[in-house]
Amino acid sequence: MGSAVGKGGSILDIFSPFHQIHIVMLGLDSAGKTTALYRLKFDQYLNTVPTIGFNCEKIKGQTGKLKGTNFVFWDIGGQDKLRPLWRSYTRCTDGIVFVVDSVDEERMEEAKMELLRTAKSPENASVPFLILANKQDLPGAKDPKEIASLLVLDSLSSGQLWHVQPACAVIGEGLNDGLEILYNMILKSRRMAKQSKRKR
Repeated sequence: MGSAVGKGGSILDIFSPFHQIHIVMLGLDSAGKTTALYRLKFDQYLNTVPTIGFNCEKIKGQTGKLKGTNFVFWDIGGQDKLRPLWRSYTRCTDGIVFVVDSVDEERMEEAKMELLRTAKSPENASVPFLILANKQDLPGAKDPKEIASLLVLDSLSSGQLWHVQPACAVIGEGLNDGLEILYNMILKSRRMAKQSKRKR
């Protein structure tokens, strides 16, 4: 991402419609990452299979502030054996979407461990997190407040931006709202980084 930005470009240059914003989608297997990705891309439900490796898709923002913005989404498989690879994808990303199955309380502890491990690694200290509380249409789904509590999001550093967005990837509910919030957090994070550079 480096060279063009370093040569006196403004924040507006960085987020011109021609710039691509890199987003990594993480989460345990069966949380609904790939369903969310293809709902965002095609605005329809696609029956997906477990991701072995990753999916990469370019998505153009269609509404509000996102209109015309180019996103590159990396959807990384969530099986146990694939999680060590997450780090190589998050190293230079603009934002992270962490998808959680809002109904699967048994695996919430596992999701918490993986989320905190990713969020607390030094290279992700200033990367905003959108926690997508998926499967809100199912009975027993935890609401965003409960999910924030179960994932112990308050333990993240004060400078780390995060938001829990209720969603249903199958029908697309909450996905565009969440993406717009993530986009705003990315802009804010960039502004904060610029200000702290000026202070040095």
